[in-house]
Amino acid sequence: MKNKIALTLLASFAFVAYFLISCEHVLPVTCETVNFSLTTVHTDVSNNQPNGSITATASGGTGFNYSINNGTPVSSGEFTDLAPGVYIITAHNSIQCSASDTVTIGGTFDPCANVNITIGITKVDATLGQSNGSITATANPAGNYTYSIDGTNFQGVGAFLNLAAGTYTITAKNSNGCTGTQQVTIGSVDPCSGVVITLTSTQVNPTTGQTNGSITATASPAGTYTYSLNGGAYQTSGTFSNLGAGSYSISAKNANGCTSAPIAVTLGGVDPCAGVTITITSTQVNPTSGSNGSITATASPAGTYTYSINGGAYQSSGTFNSLGAGTYTITAKNANGCLGSSNPISLVTSNPCTGVNITFTTAKVNITPCPVNNGSITVTASGSTGYTYSKNGGTSYQASNAFTGLTAGTYNIMVKDANGCTSATQAITLTTAAMGPNFTNVRTIIHSKCGNCHLNGGNTAGYNFDNDCSIVTYWNQIKGTCVQPYTRPQMPPAAPLTATQQSQITAWINAGHRYID
Repeated sequence: MKNKIALTLLASFAFVAYFLISCEHVLPVTCETVNFSLTTVHTDVSNNQPNGSITATASGGTGFNYSINNGTPVSSGEFTDLAPGVYIITAHNSIQCSASDTVTIGGTFDPCANVNITIGITKVDATLGQSNGSITATANPAGNYTYSIDGTNFQGVGAFLNLAAGTYTITAKNSNGCTGTQQVTIGSVDPCSGVVITLTSTQVNPTTGQTNGSITATASPAGTYTYSLNGGAYQTSGTFSNLGAGSYSISAKNANGCTSAPIAVTLGGVDPCAGVTITITSTQVNPTSGSNGSITATASPAGTYTYSINGGAYQSSGTFNSLGAGTYTITAKNANGCLGSSNPISLVTSNPCTGVNITFTTAKVNITPCPVNNGSITVTASGSTGYTYSKNGGTSYQASNAFTGLTAGTYNIMVKDANGCTSATQAITLTTAAMGPNFTNVRTIIHSKCGNCHLNGGNTAGYNFDNDCSIVTYWNQIKGTCVQPYTRPQMPPAAPLTATQQSQITAWINAGHRYID
């Protein structure tokens, strides 16, 4: 009957649509024009099972989808496996027309009926006086459970830690809210019952009057221990350092807090210098003037020592410098503070020049006119060290052994060593050297060939050779003019240079073109 009515309505709608189109008028399609509606039928639950169902059917339009309790829309209007309760069914068509219906599923469903949850328990009893017990619960049958130790607060794991001795009720709850319980008693355990800790010790007695003693304690049986000295705070190491002479009490405690009976250890003072004899040997350098003497001390037997002079501060070195004439006592101290002293050591002022004979030789270079003041004296000394040099009795000595830029004359040379010891004075005479044979040949050629232009005041081309030093100065111009490529002078009355004259000029140039060859 419903299908016939629907077909009649569709036919009527088609006729009206055709009529409107034929009349060139189009009416909009709306939820009112499609007469959208929703019908539902349902089945209540039975046999204590979540087997209720709802069947929803929409009409009016196309492209229907359905949702239950505003869930994700689906194309089917069949909803099954429903528990008792109130459900809202919503339908939509392709143009988003919607309709809703509220459906109540009746019947009775208890998800915990015939469900028997049992709890398996493992436990760790608490140490006496502590809260270190634990309970681990596992619920059966297999599933997703939460666990509670107070019946109110549930957690995802069945482990409960840091528990003191006492009785606890563990509750397990599955995903449907069904619960099971198990009572558990945490006992109290004395971890020190029957435990005997034994202590042994070694000791290093302190030096008399010092706090450098120590006690090292070792507990057994093997395990992890902390140690206390005289009832003080426990420490991980069994070694107690920086102790003076006296009586001490040591105790040990294991990881469970069990303690040993204390042991008494007595430290006595030890004199590290008993039977120790320190001997000092020394070498000395007497001062020559002022305070330039020194003493070097060495202590025995072998070891590490510091040294003091005349009761002063100790130093790591046994050498004492900058000492004047006088009497000194050296004291050595070893690593234990034991002392040894030398016999008095006397330093007397000595003459550093006694037995010193400084001699020297000289090499000199005499003066040449070109250039002027070019004489020199070079001194080579022997017989001592650290020389300085003086000329003409000057009080200022120089470090260099060469005196340069000297004119002709006599110079008094003296040498002084590092201790101020001086040599005998030597008089060194510098003279003006005669011109060399090569220069003589060139000078003769110049004077015989160049007189018209370059002598007697002549200054052709800027060269005047009235002064012999001008010949030395302009040697390169002489070479270029007289040797290569020309053979001047060529103008009368002088004849051109001969090959011999050119050779003589070349020999002088090759010898260094100096006044003295």
